[in-house]
Amino acid sequence: MQKMSRVGFSALAIPLVIAVLAVSGCGDKKEGDAKVVSQVAAKVNGDEISVQQLDFELSKLSNLSPDQAKQAANQVLKSMVDQQLMTQKAITDKLDSDPLVMQAIEASRRQILAQALIKKMTANHAKPSEAELADYYAKNPALFAERRIYRLQEINVQVKPENVERIKAELQKAKNLGDFIAWLKAENIPARAGQSTKTAEQLPLEILPRLHAMKDGQAMTFAAPGALNILVVAGSQTQPLTQEQAKPMIERYLDNAKKREIAEVELKKLKEAAKIEYLGEYADAGKPADVKAEPTAAAAAPSVLAAPAATEAK
Repeated sequence: MQKMSRVGFSALAIPLVIAVLAVSGCGDKKEGDAKVVSQVAAKVNGDEISVQQLDFELSKLSNLSPDQAKQAANQVLKSMVDQQLMTQKAITDKLDSDPLVMQAIEASRRQILAQALIKKMTANHAKPSEAELADYYAKNPALFAERRIYRLQEINVQVKPENVERIKAELQKAKNLGDFIAWLKAENIPARAGQSTKTAEQLPLEILPRLHAMKDGQAMTFAAPGALNILVVAGSQTQPLTQEQAKPMIERYLDNAKKREIAEVELKKLKEAAKIEYLGEYADAGKPADVKAEPTAAAAAPSVLAAPAATEAK
């Protein structure tokens, strides 16, 4: 199951760090000269860690008060000093010439440059309009107006192609989840079970409409290579969001969707203008992929189970 991810940034720390980390002992100051602010936060065996480098790391933190920013600056700087010590040792040991390390550095370089290009491409796109926000809210009741918090149980059953339908049929017949797990044990079918509580927005969008339509105690299945995943709604409660409450979430989603759209269009242009060759055993990689049904589409209709709060399968 996919997970949604969120990243926050704050510029609170930047002006504060310059004040906090101003080094008064960097060079002699003549009487009457203006106060000089050092741009070096620390030195490690002569190698400098600049205030700009520290500010870059601090920009990854979010929503810090001035006191928290000062403490964070000191802690982050200490970590950077430790990292620099290890970097120096790695270079001394010639690890920077190791083929695997060099490949990892090059892979990071490609990723950073690609991300920088995407950021540049999408920097000036229009923000979602109020009409777009209202439309998305209206079209996604499972996320907002009819939002639920789900108590879920997930069972991962190891299967062979020949017994998938048999296991699905047994799931349909089972009166409760305990009976189904007992049957799996009796048949010596390996399975693992877990439970979690998730809000609607924490669930993959592709399964949320089906999950929203299910009642407590119902289950659905997802086919995976060598496994059958069973998701049971052990319980749920309604906790709707108004359009105003949902606005920041919708803005983020539509903003990211627009960025993906822009990036895909630009990438298509780059591909059309480029000469790309797939060679040797990878010659087929450049051919158009066959359109196939998604593996999760092969799911049984929801079955009604009286699912207990906690169940283990061994």
